[in-house]
Amino acid sequence: MKYVDEYRDRTLATRLAERITHTVHRPWTIMEVCGGQTHAIVRFGLDALLPTSLTVVHGPGCPVCVTPVGLIDQALQLASLPHVIFCSFGDMLRVPGSRGDLFGVKAAGGDVRIVYSPLDAMTLARANPAREVVCFAVGFETTAPAWAMAVIQAKESGLTNFSLLVAHVLVPPAMEAILSSPQNRVQGFLAAGHVCTVVGYEDYEALAARYRVPIVVAGFEPLDILEGIGLLVTQLEEGRAEVENQYVRSVRREGNRQARAVVEEVFEPAPRTWRGIGEIARSGLQLRPAYAAYDAAVRFREALSQAGSVGVEDPDCRSGLVLQGLIKPPDCPAFATRCTPEQPLGAPMVSSEGACAAYYRYRSHVKRET
Repeated sequence: MKYVDEYRDRTLATRLAERITHTVHRPWTIMEVCGGQTHAIVRFGLDALLPTSLTVVHGPGCPVCVTPVGLIDQALQLASLPHVIFCSFGDMLRVPGSRGDLFGVKAAGGDVRIVYSPLDAMTLARANPAREVVCFAVGFETTAPAWAMAVIQAKESGLTNFSLLVAHVLVPPAMEAILSSPQNRVQGFLAAGHVCTVVGYEDYEALAARYRVPIVVAGFEPLDILEGIGLLVTQLEEGRAEVENQYVRSVRREGNRQARAVVEEVFEPAPRTWRGIGEIARSGLQLRPAYAAYDAAVRFREALSQAGSVGVEDPDCRSGLVLQGLIKPPDCPAFATRCTPEQPLGAPMVSSEGACAAYYRYRSHVKRET
């Protein structure tokens, strides 16, 4: 398959892994930020190719996984309203809130629909003018431009029955929160290529300098990841802390200026609670006052005040520790016992980008820790 197979060449992967092994002379711990990279590492057994002195941990790079319970409870409340069509990407439907999930609301008669883009939701709104279409806008910097563009188009076209329950989060503040933690053990980051395709990597340069930590922007195929790890360990061994771009076929330093301008027009930074981690300053996006008419939290303020959210996670779920790289999924006592894809305790077991889901699905490939 063109543009895929050449990035999965087994011979080249073996050579890259051998080069990494020859480079590493001390123990290092690095984190890949994106869930897509996590799945590639586990699916293709990349960590098994690496030297035992190099530990790869998994970060908070799955937007579904870090959406807090309280926000999911708000989604459940809105989806239960009789005049609402609630739209979401499919990943969110089985993520548990305090009292169930969106599938449960749908089974109980709520009008919950899976959409594949903001345009799908806008089409629903135009086709159902007597009903309210509410969208669960979940994602990182990668999906924010599409939701921002949808809000602009809704305003320009006079679409009044369309709104967003915004759950967008930003990657650099989460990386800084990890580095600031007294428990931190991460010494280098693989940054998510698709996020940097939108926002570039200028913001990472200050982070690398402030915390003396190397950051390498990497893609998602096996050779991308191994090459990115190779660049990281070279910097670590040489005592450098710079930002490098492995994903040059997609990422420019300044990112996509048009996409950034659209996001800047519609959204502004806001504090956001991350599931299992807690609140991180300026780590989320909220609609600017000029677009408050499209904010479901404003439009349905009274209904949401009656939600009665308790925002409590299952005490057996260790996803917060997994998302901070402090443990790996099999270290959670509930992994593959109480917590499975069919009966998840936390989002990382059910999301398509969740670290727990990756370890569960590909557990025969997983490197055994010594």
